[in-house]
Amino acid sequence: MTSEGNPTMLTSGSPAPELALEDTAGQAWRLSDLRGAHSALLYFMRSTSCPICNRHVRDLAARRDEFAAADVRVLIVVPEGRDAGATWKADHGIPFQVLYGSAGTPHDSVGLTRKVLGSMQQSGTVLIDPDGIIRHAHGATLPTNSYDKKGIAAAIDAMRSRTSN
Repeated sequence: MTSEGNPTMLTSGSPAPELALEDTAGQAWRLSDLRGAHSALLYFMRSTSCPICNRHVRDLAARRDEFAAADVRVLIVVPEGRDAGATWKADHGIPFQVLYGSAGTPHDSVGLTRKVLGSMQQSGTVLIDPDGIIRHAHGATLPTNSYDKKGIAAAIDAMRSRTSN
């Protein structure tokens, strides 16, 4: 993951960490449940009130057919709890599963920490193939830099090329 040299950031080509989160319906969610079946694109929002993060989610929603055609499940990860995530999902008509961490922030598990004296939650994206290997990871302190649309598209194209050979 590219972001200010944090040594705990995820890197492309490495195994994904085991993520155990919950969805806004209170159901347990594990990344390993997708292994062998689907790729996953996780977008870690800075907050549900961040207008830039919301713009990125709208772009992901607009591209959902493209992701579905590539068998990529898009998941939105929020730092807030279940109630705030569920309200945001309903209010904004989010077509994706929204996840949160029941114990601590899920962002920490992928190396997205709080910067600027702990006041700014980093946001970013992680693309994981069906074998549990990270194919794209990108994060940033400023939300304008956290959504690498071209990098995600290139990584999905590369995954498709691998499976068609």
